Amino acid sequence: MIETILTKVPILGKSVDERFLDHRRRSLSLAGMASLLVAGCLFEYRWFFKHVVSWDLLAVIVAFAVVKLSTMAWYKIKD
Repeated sequence: MIETILTKVPILGKSVDERFLDHRRRSLSLAGMASLLVAGCLFEYRWFFKHVVSWDLLAVIVAFAVVKLSTMAWYKIKD
């Protein structure tokens, strides 16, 4: 798949290789997990200390969980 991307866009062939794409995948995964951790901590802080349920933060957490689990299931089925 990487070869098809690089052959379709020849200017990317010089600066984009497998290591670059792997680093990008790992960094995006780490950023997503860090964002989930921050949203979860902020949700719990508002719930425990301010006694307010932040439905928007809960929606972000649930959306992350749904997307993460559905993509994991998709890749498990396809592999």
